[in-house]
Amino acid sequence: MLTDTPAAGQTPAGALIKDTTTATFRQDVMQESLQQPVLVDFWAPWCGPCKQLTPIIEKAVKDAGGKVKLVKMNIDEHPQIAGQLGIQSIPAVIAFQRGQPVDGFMGALPEGQIKAFIERLVGPLGPTAVEDLMAEAQAAAEAGDTEAAAEIYAAVLGQEPGHAGAIAALARLILDRDDVEGARQFLDSAPPEAAKDPAIAAVRAAIELAEQAASLGDLAGFQRRIEADPADYQARFDLALGLNAKGQQQEAVDQLIEIVRRDRTWNEDGARKQLLQLFEAWGPMDPMTIRGRRKLSTLMFS
Repeated sequence: MLTDTPAAGQTPAGALIKDTTTATFRQDVMQESLQQPVLVDFWAPWCGPCKQLTPIIEKAVKDAGGKVKLVKMNIDEHPQIAGQLGIQSIPAVIAFQRGQPVDGFMGALPEGQIKAFIERLVGPLGPTAVEDLMAEAQAAAEAGDTEAAAEIYAAVLGQEPGHAGAIAALARLILDRDDVEGARQFLDSAPPEAAKDPAIAAVRAAIELAEQAASLGDLAGFQRRIEADPADYQARFDLALGLNAKGQQQEAVDQLIEIVRRDRTWNEDGARKQLLQLFEAWGPMDPMTIRGRRKLSTLMFS
């Protein structure tokens, strides 16, 4: 059973973010959660991931516009509540509603996942300041103003140095200038927690494709080889890489699909594997990824 000792809080009860103690927990958390959800962040001074989480969760709570509160508890000084809740590792965040724990997570999650966690409690939230900046940068890039886009993405990284989406977008802008090595070096500087993000994996795949295409030379030679011998699968494969490098995604897919249709076993299923790398580089929601996957699935199961 949670401690039942009431006491006055050290900070005003209406504060959005506050520290609590064993003595004030009932007022700060259980009573407050009768009005709105309260997140309790269990931490300790020696905990490195706790230090990573603190600014992220504080920002997420502020961005929620008062729909949720944050209470922080140092378990070194106040271990009783954490013990009662069965918390064995930190950082741990437990959400309280109507006086009861209802949800939680462990570890230093990124802002997007923390926002999703809060939305499970209070419903959809508007875009955060960083999300607004990301949308502005994407719009600038789509309008061809890559310099402005790069500046905005850099501003995002100024606020969130580990923002995988901004890192990936900047790397892609560098890659679009045909600076393959610069893009690779920029990605290599990404924090470890961001390096595993699908957006960064997509740019790495695009870099690998660009490196493969760089040595191909004139594509007309591959076209002539295919005209002379439609079963010249290496020519089709190389042509697909070159077409993708020139932005001709549909044509690149068609060449690889044709190899799969004629001989899936060629080069140890190389054409299908190359298609999957293209889809990864383009991203799962790219229209050509969707069409290409549909074509491949139809062929594989026909």
